Amino acid sequence: MAHQLHAAFLDGDFLHPRCNIEKMASGEPLNDDDRKPWLQALNDAAFAMQRTNKVSLIVCSALKKHYRDLLREGNPNLSFIYLKGDFDVIESRLKARKGHFFKTQMLVTQFETLQEPGADETDVLVVDIDQPLEGVVASTIEVIKKGK
Repeated sequence: MAHQLHAAFLDGDFLHPRCNIEKMASGEPLNDDDRKPWLQALNDAAFAMQRTNKVSLIVCSALKKHYRDLLREGNPNLSFIYLKGDFDVIESRLKARKGHFFKTQMLVTQFETLQEPGADETDVLVVDIDQPLEGVVASTIEVIKKGK
């Protein structure tokens, strides 16, 4: 997708501190205190990337409105893509994912933590992921181009 959009790309998981990765790898969910340094690193990355690229993509789980608000600070051109899917769809995709520290049992806590974007979050674009991967990519590119 980043290639098709001529965009810079960053997987936000690479910015987690070691202690967060170890905690998640052991099956323990992160709390707000764990996420704070990670969210600050994401905010800094977004700031740096938007200064040098027309379109930049950072993949992360900004589950709560408060997290999204932290990412917005100092990044006025930031938009979010909310990949909306139900538990079963996401669980099946996680089970197919290889070599990642995120355990499928943590999905329950992710859904418990999730605060879906409200109507007041006008910078959030929604993509339904209950479709093949190619459709998710095409839909995401379409909403990004419309949202620019």
